Amino acid sequence: MVLVLIAVTTLNNAWPAFRESGLSFVTSRQWIPNEGKFGALAFIYGTAVIAAIAVLLALPVSVGIALFVTEVAPARLRTMVVAVMDLLAGIPSVVFGLWGILVLAPNIAALYNWWSDLVEPIPLLTKLFDHTQTGRAFFTAGLILALMITPIITTITREVFATVPRNDKDGALALGATRWEMIKGVVFPHSIGGMVGATMLGLGRAMGETIAVALVIGSTPQIVANVFAGGDAMPAVIANQFGEATGVHRSALIGLGVTLFALTIIVNVSARTVVRRVDVRLRGLA
Repeated sequence: MVLVLIAVTTLNNAWPAFRESGLSFVTSRQWIPNEGKFGALAFIYGTAVIAAIAVLLALPVSVGIALFVTEVAPARLRTMVVAVMDLLAGIPSVVFGLWGILVLAPNIAALYNWWSDLVEPIPLLTKLFDHTQTGRAFFTAGLILALMITPIITTITREVFATVPRNDKDGALALGATRWEMIKGVVFPHSIGGMVGATMLGLGRAMGETIAVALVIGSTPQIVANVFAGGDAMPAVIANQFGEATGVHRSALIGLGVTLFALTIIVNVSARTVVRRVDVRLRGLA
């Protein structure tokens, strides 16, 4: 009921912008409030890019930490790692954003340019990793988000791994499987649903994060292949412009929130469908 009320209220407030812009609201990249042009495509693109970067960076690290804690680490080290993850999860997002804009972005620009020079002979990679000037870019925002969602994915994945029956793991090892073969054949199949759920929760956090992204993404609405270029995202533009917006402009910003809400629902429903199909296939193989 709460979700329905949120959807109805925001849609009602965003309707003037949807009515005026029509389908171009999600197909146009022109966002010029002074001219009454509200195209959200560049912001949708930016949100998708930084969320994808964050998940691609955070997921392997999170799964690795969770496996280390549940399968390898001794009790004292396990307690220390869990405490660090809990501490990282509790840090306010604005702190990550300030660290990103004051420390990370100015110092990582040189690394971006070094990598750009390294891959310059490869046409596809040089378009994907081109030069930068300030370090405020899609990739910087994705890196900050990866740091923020790693504790979330790690904690949930660790709890899921801990539910794998001890007898199943011992049985695989008794049959001659190595530790990695046991993890690949027993732990991962048993935990696939929880791992996807953890990833979707982290993705939702990445897609909806506002202040940290607004500080480091560059606030340049554009659709480019270069992940080292500046961009913008839906939550960031809402935070930056909502205080001064009126009329249709305000409705358009609420429309961005509705669009983000819809994208989140689509992603979660898709993930549930994938998990259901994987579970059916694994039961069939079993």
